[in-house]
Amino acid sequence: MNTLNIESRIVRYGDLQPCRTAFIDAHTPGSDQKENFTILGGGVSESADQHVHIQDTPGFNIGAAGQPPRCRNSLHSHTTAEVFFVLKGRWRFFWGRYGDAGEVVLDEGDIFNIPTGIFRGFENIGTDYGMIMAVLGGDDAGGGVTWAPQVITDAAEHGLVLAETGRLYDSKKGEKLPDGVNPMPLLSEKELSTIPEPSVDEVLPNHVARYWDLMAMARGKPANVIGEHALLKDKPGFDMQFLTRGSLDTTEQTTEYHEILMPMRGHWKLHWDGVTTVLNPGDTCALPPGSRYSLEPSMTGEASLYRVIGNDDPAGPTWSADQR
Repeated sequence: MNTLNIESRIVRYGDLQPCRTAFIDAHTPGSDQKENFTILGGGVSESADQHVHIQDTPGFNIGAAGQPPRCRNSLHSHTTAEVFFVLKGRWRFFWGRYGDAGEVVLDEGDIFNIPTGIFRGFENIGTDYGMIMAVLGGDDAGGGVTWAPQVITDAAEHGLVLAETGRLYDSKKGEKLPDGVNPMPLLSEKELSTIPEPSVDEVLPNHVARYWDLMAMARGKPANVIGEHALLKDKPGFDMQFLTRGSLDTTEQTTEYHEILMPMRGHWKLHWDGVTTVLNPGDTCALPPGSRYSLEPSMTGEASLYRVIGNDDPAGPTWSADQR
């Protein structure tokens, strides 16, 4: 494998291409400055403008959200996994029909495996542009997104209409729904009454892991963060591990499934089929099955990395807020 092939499997943080019209709230005040990034797979964008960096569909998607301070992502629900870790900044995650059932604040490196089937949103509460990295269950992550009714209503007042097909139409650009295509219907009160609103005490112990706790766990071997026998027990269609300088096996290994390397801190030297490159915080490296590689920190100091590993499990859900 040559250097060009290696680089084709790496999405550098500085090369990420944002979409600013990815979702229905792209014109809604308070949400109109967010940027969506699709790194691996089809993503969840409702816009044809979304750029996909690597087209693979290994049973999950990798994406990211970038937002300036006080910008928020509106309330929506997923039928499959939605896992975030904070790359930059400080973020508030909230959930419930109106976003007031519970909330948690995450700092850099913290990870949140959000329960399926609940309305959730998030907001950058830091003082600078922030970035959260996302792992989404399934090859078609966009097929399992449902917006809270008020989000659809607010968006229409600002020119964006979501069709029943899942595509956005912008009346400010002169777009309108095609003949025979109806707007996305709002959830009925009966449907809304079935959506759980778990408490903070129900969510935090089973779905949130703190960076410094993971650093302490990852001594001698990687910390299993998400998986059937992991710290956050779940089977969302992928496993997630947390690696540090002290937990790394630097011998060469061969991937059985897709593996995604996502550095959090430090610089990581990747040896891949005889070629060496360096991964930096915010970079995403997608190793296909059968890859031979080894990994080591390239500099002294703090070093941490999230690794997503595919498996044979279906893309969840296996735990949701109403299974308590």
